[in-house]
Amino acid sequence: TKLIVELGKSGHSTAEIGTIMRDQHAVPNVKLVTGKRIGAILAEHDIGGTYPEDMMNLMRQAVRIIEHLGSGNHKDIHNKRSLEITEAKLRKLASYYISEGKLPADWRYKRDELRLMVE
Repeated sequence: TKLIVELGKSGHSTAEIGTIMRDQHAVPNVKLVTGKRIGAILAEHDIGGTYPEDMMNLMRQAVRIIEHLGSGNHKDIHNKRSLEITEAKLRKLASYYISEGKLPADWRYKRDELRLMVE
C-alpha cells in the first residue's frame, strides 16, 4: 500500500497505478494482494480529486470536444453528437453519485463551468 500511496501522490490515476503494479512489480491484481481496491486505498489516505475518476475523465473529454467545436469547427456534426452523448453520460453518472452521496445533492452539470471544474 505504501507504493500505491506514493504513486497516487505523484499524480497517477488508479488505472495507471494498476498498470505500473502489474508491469513493474509483478502484482497482477492489487485487490487479491491487499484486500482493497486501489481507489479505496487512495481514499483512506485522502488522495484523489473532488470528483470520482470516471466522471473527471468524461469532463475532460467534454472540454476537449467543446474546444474543438469552438475553434472553427462549429459545423462538425459528428462531434456535436459526441458531445451530446458525453454530456448525457455525465448527467447519468452525476445522478448515480448524488444518490451514493459522493456528490452534493445540488450539483448540476453546467457547460459554462466545466473548464473550472476540470482544472
